[in-house]
Amino acid sequence: MKYLDLAMNAASSLGAEYADIRIQKTTDQVIFLRNLSLKSAHTSVLDGYGIRVFKEGAWGFAHNNVFSDEAVLATVQKAFDIATLSASVNKKKKLRLAPERSYIATWKTPVRIDPFDVPLSEKVDLMMEVNRTMLAFDGIKQAVFYMIMHKDEKLFASTLGTRLDITHQFIDPMIIATAIHDGDSQSRTFDEGGRAVGWEWIQNLNLIDKAKQIAEEALIKVKSESLGPETRRTLILDPNHLGLTMHESVGHPTELDRVLGWEADFAGVSFATPEKLKNFRYGSEIVNFVGDNTLAEGLATHGFDDDGVPGQKWHIIKDGILNEYGSTRDTAMEIDLGYSRGCNRATYYYDQPINRIPNLYLLPGTQPLTPSELIADTEDGVYIQGRGSFSIDQHRVNFQFGGDFFWEIKNGKLIRPLKKVLYKSCNPEFWNSCDAICDERFWRPFGVVNCGKGQPSQTARMTHGSAPARFRNIRVGGSQ
Repeated sequence: MKYLDLAMNAASSLGAEYADIRIQKTTDQVIFLRNLSLKSAHTSVLDGYGIRVFKEGAWGFAHNNVFSDEAVLATVQKAFDIATLSASVNKKKKLRLAPERSYIATWKTPVRIDPFDVPLSEKVDLMMEVNRTMLAFDGIKQAVFYMIMHKDEKLFASTLGTRLDITHQFIDPMIIATAIHDGDSQSRTFDEGGRAVGWEWIQNLNLIDKAKQIAEEALIKVKSESLGPETRRTLILDPNHLGLTMHESVGHPTELDRVLGWEADFAGVSFATPEKLKNFRYGSEIVNFVGDNTLAEGLATHGFDDDGVPGQKWHIIKDGILNEYGSTRDTAMEIDLGYSRGCNRATYYYDQPINRIPNLYLLPGTQPLTPSELIADTEDGVYIQGRGSFSIDQHRVNFQFGGDFFWEIKNGKLIRPLKKVLYKSCNPEFWNSCDAICDERFWRPFGVVNCGKGQPSQTARMTHGSAPARFRNIRVGGSQ
């Protein structure tokens, strides 16, 4: 598109040390059913461009949705003026950009069936059948099906000479069954968290069978007892549950902008500060976390980030030791890293890119170990499935998590289902208590499509993953 060269030539002529333009069209379709009533079926399109200019160690950003030569040039000028003003206000603090080469590339999410090509009626018919299946169970009083389909089409250019054509998309179905019994209500959820795939994933999920399962488990859950007073117990956590735990207690604390204190208002800073690199024991020796923006079907797998840096794979925690962060071209240089890990992403065209969590996952155990064997080797504990509530402090140290489904373990057996279970721990106590992880046969990915960050707030997506893992001597008890 001609506007790419027009904008970059204009920025260079003004004296920008670096500039880029991101032309982005975002299409979202959200369908929401409650019971057998279609509450919403909405498709929205946002189309425009954001321009960044780097001048004298400061950024300027401006956006527009008018596509004309005059509008593009005016937006470049505005971004340049903001950068110049920012540099004059903060003369002592000058940002640096990590070196990067230029790229000319096209990248697309591998999709066999584009969800936006599937008729709305076909989607709604499937969703109605799923809800009808859940409501057929006596005691299920509410069935919810919520589905998001998202597509970003981007053209990116920079003064480095980079020219990118990127199409990224994902789909996220979530179904919830709510049961009522004896004055209590409990819900069970099927939620994989979204994947960067097409409609073929929905076709292969067997959602009718999933609906039967979660309806049955909602009825089991509502009739279950709570755990009782808090005490130290063993936890076995399934991959879905661990996705949220690692997101909050590993993903956010290792975003380099949060480590540097650049992000504090919305979700706090981080205890994992740079002097801890290569020497701080974050977890036990079997704990290995990998940042991987090349992960197949990963929500943060875009080919390139919004700095024009390619996706990479690296250890964030290695053999339990804090090894590195998720970084961008400007945050990396604050700790003299010398290169970016490609974690700069914006939500919409009008958002300035910020440091985000990459696809982040816990490597599986290296020795053969099944979930059944893990449970059989546990005398007194709780097995938690699915995601629930969470709370974490402003330094990402102390935290509390719930879940979606629970079993009490006694003498190596699941003896009874539970409800209203919470556990409390802190970094690094929690990850250092990890003494067993099932092997790669049981590793599963789970996405996050609603990671909020920034002022003004943006929503990002990334994929987490793990195999079932065990944690010893954790504070676990029943909630009210």
